Parts: sequence; structure tokens; C-alpha cells
Amino acid sequence: MRHLKTLTLSIIICITTTCRSNTISLDPELFEQTLKQTANPQLIDVRTFSEYAQGYLPGALLMDIRKPASFDSLISQLDKDRPVFVYCRIGRRSMDAAKILEKKNHKVVYNLEGGILMWLEKGKEVAVIR
Repeated sequence: MRHLKTLTLSIIICITTTCRSNTISLDPELFEQTLKQTANPQLIDVRTFSEYAQGYLPGALLMDIRKPASFDSLISQLDKDRPVFVYCRIGRRSMDAAKILEKKNHKVVYNLEGGILMWLEKGKEVAVIR
């Protein structure tokens, strides 16, 4: 049932945003809601370690897109059939990462519009490394 709700939400988002790809950009509210409703989501943070350490979404795996060899190796371990949720600082790097994930045949990729800065602006919580 939860999977059906997520699929329905994805279709509605796709229709309303004129999907041309497998990447769906979502504002923080919808990103959070879709993430919570998705069974076994894959959440990745494509920023640097120092950015990640200052605050990240709980459960996010760090995959620094600025280190191409490491990034490619890490994303090759992701399940192409499970939705991937990706974010960065403002949304630019995560869109680049989403395009790479699409080329690697990931079926559904959700991008956080405005990145973690917009997430924080909306009062959403982050985890920090202590």
C-alpha cells in the first residue's frame, strides 16, 4: 500500500512538472514526505565531507561528486530499482548527480530543490557529526 502511494505521488509530480527524465525535483516539504513514504529509500548527500559534517539529513550516505572516481564507485553500489533521493548545498551538484544516476539507468531519482540550505530555511532538522 505504501509503495502504491509513493508511485501515485510520483506520477502526479511527474505530470505536474512535465517529466522529461527520471529525475523529479521536489521542494523540501514534498521531498521529506516522499522520502518518508518510500520503502527502502536510498538517500545520498553529494557534498564534501566538511559540508556533510556541518549537517546532513539523517540516514544520508556521503558520496562526494567532486571526487569522480570515488563517486562512480559508490553509486555503482546503489540499487537501480530503488528510488534515490539526492541533495547538496543548493541543488546544483545534486542535479549533476541525478543526471549521472539517470545515465546509469536508475529508474527514479528525487532531487531536493534548493538543497540543504532550503531544507534548513524551512525549519527542517539535520544531524551533525560530533
